[in-house]
Amino acid sequence: MPRTKLSNAQWKRLEPLLPGKTSDPGRTGNNNRKTVEGILWVARTGAPWRDLPPYFGKWNTVYRRFRRWVKSGVFANLLAALQEELDLATVMVDGTFIKVHQHGSGPEKGDALPRSAGKTKPSAEAGAG
Repeated sequence: MPRTKLSNAQWKRLEPLLPGKTSDPGRTGNNNRKTVEGILWVARTGAPWRDLPPYFGKWNTVYRRFRRWVKSGVFANLLAALQEELDLATVMVDGTFIKVHQHGSGPEKGDALPRSAGKTKPSAEAGAG
């Protein structure tokens, strides 16, 4: 069984915001928690939907539910509802510790770019005639 990410306290906050409850019109969702955990698993691992472990249900069912929720704005509503609870007055972001990798800064000043052993580009040979 894959390790889940949502604690019971987190799930209690999300559950009333998701469609498919018994009080909602239409069909009741089979297991919203496993669906949400499956969506989080795919987002966290970057794996294709087809690689979703069977614990979360059929991959195609989870994917179709995810797409329906995206189109109907469920995730936008979740984000809006959870943002209301945030206290952004105490958040500080400091990016001064971020450094560029030594190869990401480009060549040293005055250094020539590497050439390919004296070969000319095919485009240069075509224009010479």
